[in-house]
Amino acid sequence: MDKHFVFIFLILIPLQLFSRSKVVSDSIFSSILNASRNYSVYLPPSYDEGKKYPVLYLLHGMSQTDRDWVWRGHVQDVADRLVYSGEADEMIIVMPDAGGDIYKGVWNGYFDMPGWKYETFFFEEFLPYIENRYNIIGNKENRAVAGLSMGGGGATAYGLWHPDMFSSVYAMSALMDIPEVGAARYENSDDKLAILTRAVKERSCIKFVEDSNDKIKVELRKVNWFIDCGDDDFLLDRNIEFFRALRKSGINSQFRVRDGGHDWEYWHSALYMCLPFVSRGFNN
Repeated sequence: MDKHFVFIFLILIPLQLFSRSKVVSDSIFSSILNASRNYSVYLPPSYDEGKKYPVLYLLHGMSQTDRDWVWRGHVQDVADRLVYSGEADEMIIVMPDAGGDIYKGVWNGYFDMPGWKYETFFFEEFLPYIENRYNIIGNKENRAVAGLSMGGGGATAYGLWHPDMFSSVYAMSALMDIPEVGAARYENSDDKLAILTRAVKERSCIKFVEDSNDKIKVELRKVNWFIDCGDDDFLLDRNIEFFRALRKSGINSQFRVRDGGHDWEYWHSALYMCLPFVSRGFNN
């Protein structure tokens, strides 16, 4: 067989055929939420060799679930390509489920709210369970968090409120606070979207940085920050405000405004920057 034909044949074979990575889905029952929560986990190509890995917690957006990163973000394909090219380290990527169709009355959100103490669940039940169940190194230096939209705000808030837990934070199109325009207002106190809206305002990432004392700022400087938002995104102004608050507080960060809007095309492309970024923050 002609060697040039062999070469062309090989490069056309889908990358997945060479990959031994896998995505597994499971669930955990939470006594805090009194409910079962699903999650998905990307396990890198060499996982079966038994060594331990750094971990990225990757959070979805409003009305989405853990499966959206798998089906729509194509996280396995992106991670495999970056690992094989040497642009990103092998890591475990954990995608928790903090949502579902909120317009059908399903809880959404990464914060503690009346009737939904998700942040308490995440740090007291979910994270310890995951890091014991899978081969995860389990320290700040090898733990990162990222997310899109509602999950971008959740990832940022987790990094702000728990800087001792994460080496890096990557925020995509992040809901840093409720925007002045472009987002609906909900006043019904019994509506889950109204509860989430109030929680986002109360946990404003912008105000947290602006109001931080010197001691907190010292801790925030120990986290690697990356803000990534499209130029047509309705949350762009809030992301700019957050970046300015970091700069004013002397907290280094990277900020990118790329061509795009609030959609999966943008978030899928963001993974190609996110995974190398968090890899550089790992101390493995």
